[in-house]
Amino acid sequence: MTTSTNTDTNQDTPAPADVRVAVVTGGSRGIGRAVSRKLARDGLAVVVNYARDAASAEETVAAITADGGRAIAVRADVAEEKEVAALFERAEEEFGGVDVVVNAAGRMVLAPIADLDLAAFDAVHRTNVRGTFVVAQQAARRLRAGGSFVGFSTSVVGTQFPAYGAYAASKGAVEAMTLILARELRGRDITVNTVAPGPTATDLFLEGKTPERIDELAKIPPLERLGTPEDIAAVVAFLAGPEGHWVNGQILRANGGMV
Repeated sequence: MTTSTNTDTNQDTPAPADVRVAVVTGGSRGIGRAVSRKLARDGLAVVVNYARDAASAEETVAAITADGGRAIAVRADVAEEKEVAALFERAEEEFGGVDVVVNAAGRMVLAPIADLDLAAFDAVHRTNVRGTFVVAQQAARRLRAGGSFVGFSTSVVGTQFPAYGAYAASKGAVEAMTLILARELRGRDITVNTVAPGPTATDLFLEGKTPERIDELAKIPPLERLGTPEDIAAVVAFLAGPEGHWVNGQILRANGGMV
């Protein structure tokens, strides 16, 4: 992920004071886009964060506003503290506060441990570990009472497929932070959970895999299909909403029943 300056596009009017507000990092594509659209359909004003692909972020905002929702797109590198602070400040300026933070930004590289270039390892951990920590830090400082933080892991932490060493290690760190942060926020009525998807049909997942390998992975869950971004977005929306507010400090494996 490249370091980015803080710019934004605004395609909507400010939300009323009683509207809940979500910040979705990596919200312009894949699971992040599905989460952004689902939360908007549930009535939240959404800040769609992106690092490089402004066009996709603007498409996500346009889709939300076309459905009658409220959204803006704001650029920030999740691993850069000042940029993430500015992202949250922009959300507060535009919509009045932050109630939900979904850290969907992520990076994946696949290679056997013996062969992986350490520069690629560092890049994965910069986004997935440092980025999660930076976003969680701002969320802990700024979320309003009744709010939720939702991080992202992977079911590969449990399945431990070959070639996923760097990626699974980075997501194991995310899982380790989850209950710790939930306990640190004791008394503030804020939940902290992590969603760990199984194989999900996104560009990030499909990149570099043969059709045969994709078919093999699709057959692993008892439901015998890949997940969709919308499957995962529904889980996130549950955790971010009032119905899921008793769930706290948990890792939820949304994977169709794979181990």
